[in-house]
Amino acid sequence: MDAISKLPLILERDGAQLLKTWMAEVSAATRGRLNDDALTEPARELLNALPLALQKGDLEEIQGPHWERVREVLTELSRTQTQQGLTATEVATLVFSIKRPLFEALEQEIGKDAAALAKEIWNATLLVDRLGLFTTEVALKAREEVISRQQTEMLELSTPVVKLWEGILALPLIGTLDSERTQVVMESLLQEIVRSGAAIAIIDITGVPTVDTLVAQHLLKTVAAARLMGAECIISGIRPQIASTIVHLGVNLGDVATKATLADAFAVALRRSDLAVVRSAPARNEQG
Repeated sequence: MDAISKLPLILERDGAQLLKTWMAEVSAATRGRLNDDALTEPARELLNALPLALQKGDLEEIQGPHWERVREVLTELSRTQTQQGLTATEVATLVFSIKRPLFEALEQEIGKDAAALAKEIWNATLLVDRLGLFTTEVALKAREEVISRQQTEMLELSTPVVKLWEGILALPLIGTLDSERTQVVMESLLQEIVRSGAAIAIIDITGVPTVDTLVAQHLLKTVAAARLMGAECIISGIRPQIASTIVHLGVNLGDVATKATLADAFAVALRRSDLAVVRSAPARNEQG
């Protein structure tokens, strides 16, 4: 930033008026669908932080130490607006909306000196563009974090561990079993084994569309992890086509018990637990 630049002076002296016209620009650009009150305070903080950054820091080094407060304000603004559903482009537009008020303030300050005005407008353009790009980067990262968190939550919801009986758990799987989901499945199952002290876990793959070598390996890893925690696993939902595929691929499930249905696997689990289900005596017809 040129030492004789008017930008720091205007931002510090005319901050209140700039804030007012900036918020009006934002309201017009977003057609009033944003909460102006939620934007006003971070916008004010940004205008307060910019003069010192411009006086002590290099505009080319916005990641430098003198720009720390500016980055903090922009980061908080980006994350807050992203969480409210704005896209990275919309968040950047909030910052770019200050251009017109800033250009008008420079024009009033400098007057008819075209060369000086052009230089100041160029400086202001560089400043706002860098702030906008930084805001876009933060907004994209924040959105990726939101998406990642939602995906993790969906994976956890799609892999519920169900208690069928005392000491017997069931893990019904639906959909494709990839490496990331296998990790979630394994963690959910192991946590429930520790919490309940279950000795048997049934992994039901009725809802898994296809089983290839990779899926089989994921299943075996889950079985091995459960065994390390002291629980035996039974795999149910082995349909004819899946059985043929496993044989064709030469996948060795070792000594893991497999059953065609969840009911069959549950019956095996009961026997291993020295339990049995018996039919109760038919109710007597009481007539009188």
